[in-house]
Amino acid sequence: MNTPTRLTAFALVLGLALGGGALVGNAAGPISAGDDEMDEHGSDAGTPAAAPADTTEATDMPAGVLIAQDGYTLDADTTALDPGAPGPFRFRILGPDGTPVEDFEVSHEKELHLIVVGTDLATYAHLHPTMGDDGSWSVELPALAPGVHRTYADFAVADGPELTLGIDLTVAGEARFASLPEPDATAEVDGYEVTLTGSPVAGASSDLTLTVRRDGEPMTDVEPYLGAFGHLVAIRSGDLAYLHVHPHGDEVTDADARGGPEVAFAVEIPSAGAYRLFFDFQHDGQVHTAAFTVDVAADGSAQPGSPAHDDEEGHG
Repeated sequence: MNTPTRLTAFALVLGLALGGGALVGNAAGPISAGDDEMDEHGSDAGTPAAAPADTTEATDMPAGVLIAQDGYTLDADTTALDPGAPGPFRFRILGPDGTPVEDFEVSHEKELHLIVVGTDLATYAHLHPTMGDDGSWSVELPALAPGVHRTYADFAVADGPELTLGIDLTVAGEARFASLPEPDATAEVDGYEVTLTGSPVAGASSDLTLTVRRDGEPMTDVEPYLGAFGHLVAIRSGDLAYLHVHPHGDEVTDADARGGPEVAFAVEIPSAGAYRLFFDFQHDGQVHTAAFTVDVAADGSAQPGSPAHDDEEGHG
């Protein structure tokens, strides 16, 4: 995960439906641009696919759609989970020699960040596994509903590449997929109101600002969380390609520092599409996540009802 806030390497996946193409995680088949025959969440979700072809040189792929890249592989003990209760998840990052990597760079206070989302982007968890003496990582997953959940390992190998590898976890039972929420400039979570302003532009950098309020009052005591006053994860609906950035400014090292009400990001989204944005912030020792849907058209303009449109109408 990069400390700089510009988002890069999120190119649109084209032509992946050709035989033997790279896997999206270890389950859902890849989605090509303009594939109207697949639903917005990927109609193949939950159907295990064959083992991935050689993906070690696929450096032009979006982050999070590959289980293996640049010689590194995300290897899990199991990808089949029981529904209805929290449960353990154990995995390794295997290096080019096939052995677990044990030396990672620390990025925002952690050596590895694990993000779990439902394929309909209705659920989200930002977790921090611990590494054992044998190089394996373990974490307690929250209770997950039946269906497929994309799981991203976001890390930087010491003296090696920075990567986000993705794998699909399948939870037994009848899956229920929610439609992607309509774009809205305001999200309410746990009694907080978070407003998103700014217009994402395809193919260029743009500024997005998240403003945190409580009981209508701007929050000026947002606490540091993992070395920042907020974290932003963006995932594209369909192929579930992944972005992770941090706010403007240096890493926050003073635990007593306070920020807000505005947390600003520089975002570069090179391709059009519908995205779900997850904004993590901390207050009173608790982490909260506000989620937004943003549509970006091919010409970079915001779709009606998006945050940019609402701002123009005076509703943002």
